[in-house]
Amino acid sequence: MKLSRQIITLFFAVFLTALAGCASTAKHEGTGEYLDDTAITTKVKAAIFNEPGLKSAEINVETFKGVVQLSGFVSSKADSEKAAQVAREVKGVTSVKNDIRMK
Repeated sequence: MKLSRQIITLFFAVFLTALAGCASTAKHEGTGEYLDDTAITTKVKAAIFNEPGLKSAEINVETFKGVVQLSGFVSSKADSEKAAQVAREVKGVTSVKNDIRMK
């Protein structure tokens, strides 16, 4: 009886440690947030790729906790603004930081 109680206690301690390891902080994402951000990044890249006139190979997309950061190079200010607009329209995006530069 005492051994089974110790095993249950050990299992519970390991479970709580694993659960705490998946929690997010201000600078680190939890597992669920990482997967959500990966999905958002993929959707934004696809939306930019499908937008006529934007060269998606020259636009980089990164996401952290729903905030999308765009970087890279485009040929005009209008292309930079269009990429940001397309990113804002993707479901799950909370805000967009547009660091795209003109060539």
